[in-house]
Amino acid sequence: QVQLVESGGGLVQAGGSLRLSCTASGRAFSPYAMGWYRQATGKERELVAAFTRGGSANYADSMKGRFTISRDNRENTIYLQMNSLEPEDTAVYYCAADYGFGFDHWGQGTQVTVSS
Repeated sequence: QVQLVESGGGLVQAGGSLRLSCTASGRAFSPYAMGWYRQATGKERELVAAFTRGGSANYADSMKGRFTISRDNRENTIYLQMNSLEPEDTAVYYCAADYGFGFDHWGQGTQVTVSS
């Protein structure tokens, strides 16, 4: 059973930073890709940043220059460094993993709240 365990969310003031982490486990092989999505109250889940199967990183336009996704392949772990946070970044952030059928494995989510 695939498990994605996220950590690092919390409350921060506007302009501050947070770093999220997510570790995948439960399969004999590493996921083909991993990424971060978020869902704000009353809105649909949206891409934040993700690695493709080819290893490149994709970002949503509003996160470019502020957020950085990185990874430790040996540990099946990804990170999301979030800088210059804005109240609009308040959401539950989810880790996702692709084991062959797209991003169909999800973590439990971690709350990020940015106060103005």
